[in-house]
Amino acid sequence: MQEKCKVDVRNLPKRIKQLGDLSPAQLPAPGLLYLPYPYVVPGGRFNEMYGWDSYFILLGELADNRIDLARNAVDNFLYELDHYGAILNANRTYYLTRSQPPFLSSMVLELYHAESAINPKEARDNLRRALPYLVREYTVWVTAPHLAGTTGLSRYSDLGHGPVPEMSDDSTYYVDIIHWLLAHPDQTPPDYLHKLLPTESSNPRPAVRTPTQHGNEPAWDCGTHCPVTTADGYSLTEDFFSGDRAMRESGFDSTFCFGPFGGSAQNFAPISLNALLFKYEHDLAFITATLGDTEAAIAWSEAAGERRERIDHLLWNESVGLYFDYDFVHSQISTYSYLTAYYALWSGVASREQAQRLAANLPLFEKSGGLAMSTTTSGLQWDAPFGWAPTNWLAVAGLYRYGGTADAQRIAHEFTSTIATNYARDGTIREKYNVVSPESDVTVSAGYKSNVIGFGWTNAVYLKMLLLSATN
Repeated sequence: MQEKCKVDVRNLPKRIKQLGDLSPAQLPAPGLLYLPYPYVVPGGRFNEMYGWDSYFILLGELADNRIDLARNAVDNFLYELDHYGAILNANRTYYLTRSQPPFLSSMVLELYHAESAINPKEARDNLRRALPYLVREYTVWVTAPHLAGTTGLSRYSDLGHGPVPEMSDDSTYYVDIIHWLLAHPDQTPPDYLHKLLPTESSNPRPAVRTPTQHGNEPAWDCGTHCPVTTADGYSLTEDFFSGDRAMRESGFDSTFCFGPFGGSAQNFAPISLNALLFKYEHDLAFITATLGDTEAAIAWSEAAGERRERIDHLLWNESVGLYFDYDFVHSQISTYSYLTAYYALWSGVASREQAQRLAANLPLFEKSGGLAMSTTTSGLQWDAPFGWAPTNWLAVAGLYRYGGTADAQRIAHEFTSTIATNYARDGTIREKYNVVSPESDVTVSAGYKSNVIGFGWTNAVYLKMLLLSATN
C-alpha cells in the first residue's frame, strides 16, 4: 500500500476493545481506519464505510445480485467489532468514540437468505460465525453509557467530549448555533450556553488538555481539528456537546427532534433506536432457533417482549396515535412528531391497532414528493421539508408488512418520482430531497448545507421501491 499507492500506513498506539478506549486526540493526525475488504461508499465527501448507510446499500447490492459486495460489507463490520470495539459511525479515527443505529442483524439476515438460495450449508456456517459478533454489538447498546436511565430502554451516546472534529470544515456551525440560541432565549435550555467570564478568553478551552486542567473534565476529542465554539461572549457547554455527539450517533445530524440542534439527544430514549433493538432481539431469536439453540431463542424472544412493553408504556401516545421519544431525565414524552415513529412498523413492534393509527397519521408527513422527516421546518436537513431514502424505505416496507399496500405503493411512487424528476434535471442522485417542492433545490441553513451527490442509500432505495411495486 505504501509503495504502490503512496498511502501512509500507521499503527494505532494500542489494542482497542470497546468504544472510547482510544481518544482521537491521542493520535498525531486523523486518518482512515483499515478494513480488509472492498466496500461501497455513500458518495461525495462521504468516502468511507458508514454504519447505517451500509444496510441500505446492502439491500441494493443484493437486489443487483452482488452478493460478493454484501458479504464484504458484513465481514468488514465483523472486523470493526474485532479491532475497533464496535461498528463505527464510519471507519475514520475521529469516530472511535461512537457508533450508528444498529442494523447488523438485519444485514446478516438479508445476506443469509440470499446465500441460502445458493449454498444452504455455507449460509448456515456464515450465520453461526456471525452470531457472537451480533451479540457483541447488541451488548454495546444495552450497557452503559447507552442505557436510558432506569427505563430499561436505550439511548444514543458518544463517549467523546467537546465539539466534533468533522465539523471543523464548517467554521460557522457552532457559531451559528450560539447566534440562534441567543436570539431565541425562550427556546434555549439552560444548560446549552455558558457566558464567558472576564477572565476567560474567547477560546476558553484548549483543544487538547490534561485531566488536571479545568478541574477533572476530560480533554476534548477533536485534537487539533476543533471548530470555533464561541461567539458574542458565550460558549457552548459540555452538556450541549454531549447531546450534539449523541444526535450524530443517531444518524440524524442535525434536527430539532432532540431539542434545538439536537443538544439534548443524550436525554432521550428514542423510538428509532429501541425499535431497532426490538428487531435485533427478534433477529437473534430467529438465528439461535435456526442454529438449534431453543433455550437461547426463547430468552431472546422474552427480551423482545419486555422491550415492547416498555416501548408501549413510555413511547406510545394513545391520544395522538404516534410513537414519540421519551425524555427520561425530565420523565416526559416528547411532542415532536418525527418520521421515526414508523420504525415501529418496519421492526414489527407495533400491534395491528397501533399500525392502523400510524397509517391514519401519514398525512402529517406525506407530501407530494414522499415522506418528510418531521412536521417542523427548522432549517436543518433532518427536518421538514426534507425527505430521505432510508426513512422513506423503512416506512414503506413497514406499511407493506402490516398490509398497507396502497399506502406503501403511493408513497414509493411519490419518492421515486422525486428522485427521477431531479435526475432528469441535473443527472445526479442526491442524499436528500425537498419532498414538499420536489423540483426545488435543497437549501439547508445550518449543519451540512450541501446536498451530496452519490448516493449510496438513495440508489438502493430507488431500486428496492421499483422492485417492490413491480411485485405487488
